[in-house]
Amino acid sequence: MTKRNFAVIGLGRFGEAIATTLTELGQEVIGIDTDDARVNELADRVPHLVSLNAIDARALREAGVADVDVAVISIGANIEASLLIVMTVKEMGVPIVVAKATSAIHGRILEKIGVDRVIYPEREVATRLAHSLVVPNVLDYIGLSKDFSIIEVTAPAAFVGQTLRALDLRAKYGLTLIAIKRGAGTPAGEVTKVAPNADEPILAGDTIAVIGSNQSLNEIEKLLNAKVR
Repeated sequence: MTKRNFAVIGLGRFGEAIATTLTELGQEVIGIDTDDARVNELADRVPHLVSLNAIDARALREAGVADVDVAVISIGANIEASLLIVMTVKEMGVPIVVAKATSAIHGRILEKIGVDRVIYPEREVATRLAHSLVVPNVLDYIGLSKDFSIIEVTAPAAFVGQTLRALDLRAKYGLTLIAIKRGAGTPAGEVTKVAPNADEPILAGDTIAVIGSNQSLNEIEKLLNAKVR
């Protein structure tokens, strides 16, 4: 994994999750917030933390933000501050800027001023929850576009013992199995097989990740309950 430098500006729940996860993944992270108490709370999980007013361009430069590869602006409540900070890091020449949006209008403005990726945390969580409520077997959902998505599901009983070749999901359902997670909770630990070969069997307890059109995935409940012929 290539190590990159990140600045996470705003350490609320979303920013905290981003900063701590990046740190756990071995990345270099500068965590920034105006709240001294918040910074102190995270000191044992994110090694490089700074308490400062992120609207202050000089303070951001002194903190090293101008030298990062990616800046994540996770300030949502104060839209004006969010926009000002985005413009500041863009002017510094940070290659990739990601920002949290709290509304469609906020998101459109962020896109207009050059944000590379706009994140809607509540919308994304709500979308995943809605899919899991409609189809309880869906463990996770990632929307790739308006037409295609990835879902993660517990392998149905009808799949157990079948190879991917025998299942032939693409021909029967227009879906492609892209990964198998196996062994969670076992002494050997979890193993993920990405792009498994056609002769790989599905075992009891496996979790499978499947990609396909939303139209095909809308039939996932039928797929999960179908008997493989």
